[in-house]
Amino acid sequence: MVSKISEGVEISVESFYQSDYSNPTNGEFMFAYRITIENQNSFSIKLLRRSWKIFDSSGEYRDVDGEGVVGMQPVLQPGKQFQYVSGCNLRSELGRMMGTYEMENLNSKKIFKVNIPPFDLIAPLKMN
Repeated sequence: MVSKISEGVEISVESFYQSDYSNPTNGEFMFAYRITIENQNSFSIKLLRRSWKIFDSSGEYRDVDGEGVVGMQPVLQPGKQFQYVSGCNLRSELGRMMGTYEMENLNSKKIFKVNIPPFDLIAPLKMN
């Protein structure tokens, strides 16, 4: 697990290889990741958007942007957490993701960005 605190928000990430949804023979590798977002600020925040940078050891690079996460724009009160699971497909057994969340301070209405720490996507077969 990797964690990072920026702008008073802690982001923790765990990644998992999904062998049941992968087909290495065809260059299809599926990964899931669980993200926990904890608001350590004294004010409520709302997650507005996400922006991902996805690197694949096959040389592929993707940017993925969109509203919210898993169809939601969660509001986190001070000291509260939000957790979700999502996924990513790669063309090789090794990759990396990192990104940012765009958040809103619900008191001041100011928009700020929170860094998502880089995390690896590694199929167990690559570790042998």
